[in-house]
Amino acid sequence: MESKELAKLIADYSLEKKAEDVVLLNLKDVTTITDYFIICSADSDVQVKAITDNIIGRLKEQKIKVWHTEGYQSLKWVLLDLVDVVVHVFQPETRDFFGLEKLWGDAEITKVEDL
Repeated sequence: MESKELAKLIADYSLEKKAEDVVLLNLKDVTTITDYFIICSADSDVQVKAITDNIIGRLKEQKIKVWHTEGYQSLKWVLLDLVDVVVHVFQPETRDFFGLEKLWGDAEITKVEDL
């Protein structure tokens, strides 16, 4: 599966659990560390966990492995690393503090909405 297709799929999985302000950052022309970031917000620890668990579970169904996970214990910012795609599930205040969209401002940013 191409990284762009995987990124869109993961964004949709986040929306299944009511993630808010979901964006894709296309980093292909900006850095070599990854192709895409998916960034989304959730209002509580419970919702961050639900979004994260849904993404991991839905990917596992398709035999797609998450290579590394960080932040699952605190649930303020969970990072899922799939090498070509990196997912960031934030609580809003943590997302504002780290400002990844501003930090990677040269990236093409696409807002993803639930249809």
